[in-house]
Amino acid sequence: MKKAGWLGIFLLSLGCLQPPARKAIPLPAVDNEGHRGCRGLLPENSIAAMLYALDLGVTTLEMDVVISADGQVLLSHEPFFNAQISSHPDGRFVDTAEARTLNIYQMNYADIRQYDVGNRQHPAFPQQRVQPAIKPLLADVIDSVEQYALATGRPLPFYNIETKTSPATDDVFHPRPAPFVKQLLDVVNDKKVGPRTIIQSFDFRTLREVHRHYPKVRTSVLIDAHDHRSMKRQIRDLGFVPDIYSPNFQLVTTELVETCHARGMKVVAWTANNRAIINRLKQMGVDGIISDYPDLLTRKK
Repeated sequence: MKKAGWLGIFLLSLGCLQPPARKAIPLPAVDNEGHRGCRGLLPENSIAAMLYALDLGVTTLEMDVVISADGQVLLSHEPFFNAQISSHPDGRFVDTAEARTLNIYQMNYADIRQYDVGNRQHPAFPQQRVQPAIKPLLADVIDSVEQYALATGRPLPFYNIETKTSPATDDVFHPRPAPFVKQLLDVVNDKKVGPRTIIQSFDFRTLREVHRHYPKVRTSVLIDAHDHRSMKRQIRDLGFVPDIYSPNFQLVTTELVETCHARGMKVVAWTANNRAIINRLKQMGVDGIISDYPDLLTRKK
């Protein structure tokens, strides 16, 4: 084989040098994403928040998932019961000292669903309406959303699902990346929403698992404001070019957006809760915005 041929194979093997493969269903041209449904308005990661976000016109529902002791995939930002929003089955508030002992990975879902996470208003969101809520199964969320969208004549949304994993807490608060991703994608594939699913994470390991074993599922790399690596270095460390580059909104510049677009990545900024910031992000050319107040994204004025 000619040297150029070997070079081509070598470059192809470095996924970071190739744009992401095309997926079956195009992403929205302007992606309005409801953060944890609509955390600023209803209890986070609840079915009610997801349905209300649809009413507000979101195109993508953003959510977080964890795994229970009996292998159930459910919505939760933390792998335990957050003391700011959680109540025991008997109504007592979960306090900070005990929160991490209520480890979802060590609890069966029958017990998890007895805890309320909606009757205590999140202190950071004074507009949030309190109402009873549990940590729902991902399967139940998808069923409810799909049925509601069809019943109300709304377009079927995309699902932007964050894997809540970290090397420091493997086998303590969650499975390792391989079984975590398999359990998650088993639900996604069973519900037949893979073409409308994005898997996002700060943990590059889970994104690599998705890219390796589920190449048709979109990936989104989450970038924290404290990550001082260059975008080029981040993508090199990831090992492939994801479909979406998703930075904290403070990191977004016109140059960053143009560079991402040149490499075949869309840019989805998080989490913008101010109209002036949202307008500035749009002017810089981002492809999507995640907000706790998705009504700010969809209202014309």
